[in-house]
Amino acid sequence: MVSMKDIAATCGVSVATVSKALNNHSDISDETKAVIKQKAREMGYHPNFSARALKTNKSYNIGVLYKDDAGSGLTHDYFAWVLENFKVTAENNGYDITFLNNSRLRKDSMSYLEHSIYRGMDGVMIAIADYKNPEVIELLQGELPVVTIDYVYNGRISIMSDNVEGMQALLQYAYDKGHRRIAYIHGEESTVTVNRVSTFYQFMEKKGIEVPEEYVREAKYRDSYTAGILTNHLIDLPDPPTCIFYPDDFSAIGGMNVVKNRGLKIPQNISLIGYDGIQIASQIDPPLTTYRQNTVDIGKLAAEKLISLIERPKSTIIGQYTVNGCLVEGKTVLDRQLK
Repeated sequence: MVSMKDIAATCGVSVATVSKALNNHSDISDETKAVIKQKAREMGYHPNFSARALKTNKSYNIGVLYKDDAGSGLTHDYFAWVLENFKVTAENNGYDITFLNNSRLRKDSMSYLEHSIYRGMDGVMIAIADYKNPEVIELLQGELPVVTIDYVYNGRISIMSDNVEGMQALLQYAYDKGHRRIAYIHGEESTVTVNRVSTFYQFMEKKGIEVPEEYVREAKYRDSYTAGILTNHLIDLPDPPTCIFYPDDFSAIGGMNVVKNRGLKIPQNISLIGYDGIQIASQIDPPLTTYRQNTVDIGKLAAEKLISLIERPKSTIIGQYTVNGCLVEGKTVLDRQLK
């Protein structure tokens, strides 16, 4: 079996330099790292993870809690890409990821925290979960390093898409197009929803626009059916909105289908705006105006912060980290200023 000592002898460097290069230490140049890693591959070197685990008292395994009540699983465009970038970053730092099963599906009936400890996980990333669930609360209040996505919990690192900036950008866009009667179908209660709804009301208040109570409705995220029903209700109002905001792109597509089935045209008769910026949003007819969340940086930052918390717990800052996205201009918003 090839050892680091063998690689060091071949490259003419110390064993310490080889170790640092293979573990991506910052005090080794990228050029030296590349040479040593290439030589390690050529020599068929494979790290001894068992020895490393014994030496560092770490398993180099990170748990991922992903429980989507909507049943979309890993087809959820937003979280699927967040998880992919989390996984890539974790693997690049020598960590594997393991999904945590629902306790009802496990024979041992251990809680999320108990299962994480039993499996020797170094930390857990909570991508999506019912934060009122006692098992989730136990995990958040436990001693394991934890990072959450799109949820703020006191004493834990949270990685958030900047929902305030996102809503402000979309609202300003609609306002600049001449829209004043703006309705909002928002998602169910969550940190994300609270930030977006508050931003909606704050923006309208600053512009001196009174929002009718019937203009603001609630539906679950990714529930295109309910979004469609609520779209019908909004269109049927005596004084209907000229523009409808949706909690996500899937919900907006549900609204689009209803509008088309009624024989109305988008955006000539009604304007629609989504959120998330999923791939299909740009491929439908007409392309949806939306806000694309930066899933690459969200997943990457979540992995980096969790690994930092695992490896450097005393110097890692606990707090909320926000990631900006960008507005994607489609063709679903009418420019009323041109009338």
